[in-house]
Amino acid sequence: MAGIYIHIPFCKKLCFYCDFYHVISVNDYSAFIDALLTEASLRRDYLEDETISTIYIGGGTPSVFSVKDLETILNHINNIFRLSEDCEITFEMNPDDVQPVYLDGLRNCKVNRISLGIQSWRDSDLKMLNRRHDSEGAVKALRNTLDAGFDNVTIDLIYGIPGMSLKDWESNLDFSFSFDIKHLSAYHLTIEPGTVFGKMLEKGLISEIDENDSAAQFNTLIEKSENAGFIQYEISNFGKPGYFSIHNSNYWKQVSYLGLGPSAHSFNGYSRQWNIHDLKGYIKSVNTGKPFFESEELDIKKRFNEYIMTSLRTMWGIDLEYVEESFEKEGYDYVVNLSGKYRDYGLMKLEKNSLVLTNQGKLISDNIISEFMMPGKD
Repeated sequence: MAGIYIHIPFCKKLCFYCDFYHVISVNDYSAFIDALLTEASLRRDYLEDETISTIYIGGGTPSVFSVKDLETILNHINNIFRLSEDCEITFEMNPDDVQPVYLDGLRNCKVNRISLGIQSWRDSDLKMLNRRHDSEGAVKALRNTLDAGFDNVTIDLIYGIPGMSLKDWESNLDFSFSFDIKHLSAYHLTIEPGTVFGKMLEKGLISEIDENDSAAQFNTLIEKSENAGFIQYEISNFGKPGYFSIHNSNYWKQVSYLGLGPSAHSFNGYSRQWNIHDLKGYIKSVNTGKPFFESEELDIKKRFNEYIMTSLRTMWGIDLEYVEESFEKEGYDYVVNLSGKYRDYGLMKLEKNSLVLTNQGKLISDNIISEFMMPGKD
């Protein structure tokens, strides 16, 4: 099994926190779609004829496209790849774009999983983030999506927003769980250099949330999601049983995937490729047969680090049997010896021959993962 990620780079408005490649445009998208279809044809052999079990259409804002545009893309994918009968097809939407007729069109395109970028139910947060919807629009969008018959609906929330209190965050979570959603992705706000927030931080116009407040919001997220029947299967992802994101889970389990569109990444177990971050350059290069991606071969240490970086974020953790089989005694000894101090500190535990982070460990997961990275040769 393998997956396909399709990056739609277009947005109608710039979110102040966004670090993903995007362009602000409401123009004709036909040149991009033509290039995307050409790229798919050019790279049809990358996955070595594996059956496609997931398609994820993200961005950017995929919902700026018409249903006809989406149908054109998915029909082409279906014609050149072999899709599983129960292929999970996820489509990201901005709440402003959710309309009953549009949702009906998505169902006709066999989209079976909707991801709504809610981010917050509080208008003050949405204004600060520079989202183009308000809380009333978010409620209407979610209700319309559920009423349209989509059983597998996930929403995105952001915590750690400047000015957000613990009570505010609790209210956001409680309101989210009052709907019949099956999945939640909750991300701590990260202020990246080059974003609007990054520039505001440099000028002292905003400040990052206090570490203690950040930890309190994260612990509340874990507690409330568990009480609502959700399982934290990855640090930022919570799903009810049977509703984990198959596509994202495959990323973390080292399943091969092909990324289409500018800035999209691909991985086949032994190499990683990434497309150029330039829409015009991408279109021109694809159409003229020039290189439009870079690649890196992964030696055993890089593959080890890839595995650690993804697996340690999940409920499945580091499978010691897999490590021994794939990375031999050196990798196995390295992991077991290094994990000792983290287990002693209560930051990691051994479950069914797998090393997983405790809730305390998840708070500093980036630091722990960084220390587990095996250094390469000088």
